[in-house]
Amino acid sequence: MKEILDASALDRALRRLAHEVAEKNDGLDGVVLVGIRTRGVCVAKRIQNYIAASEGVTLPLGILDITLYRDDILSCDAVVKGTRIDFETKGKTLVLCDDVLFTGRTVRAAISAVMALCSTMGRAKKIQLLEVVDRGHRELPFRADFIGKNIPTSKKEKVFVRFTETDGEEGVFLSE
Repeated sequence: MKEILDASALDRALRRLAHEVAEKNDGLDGVVLVGIRTRGVCVAKRIQNYIAASEGVTLPLGILDITLYRDDILSCDAVVKGTRIDFETKGKTLVLCDDVLFTGRTVRAAISAVMALCSTMGRAKKIQLLEVVDRGHRELPFRADFIGKNIPTSKKEKVFVRFTETDGEEGVFLSE
């Protein structure tokens, strides 16, 4: 496995993304973070912490489980871990956070899950997408609003964003 970003570079990318969220939204009023299970939750928590440290604002953070909205659910060993969004979404800017943008299918599932939630929790004003890595090869027409690093890859290669909380190490890695 080849290291693309070490722990320090990953930290800098996430800090920059946190600043971009504040800048693009002209402040943070009405902005909420939603991490897509599993590593998207790590991303969202880091962004939340960096924004709290730099802006003095703790954004609400939710956890989104997209398992039931996947288009390959019948062909995988999916385990539902649950969604936890304990704040109103009506009129809010939801920043969906995830680790790697590839085909766009995770984003499609996440938006479907959010739309289902919004039917009971209120329609969001806007949904933005934050990705640590964009590796290309989209199959669906999605583009991230915030990207930590573009890493052109072949379809055979895989990109892994690793966090201490889930993987015991930090960094972005490429393997074939």
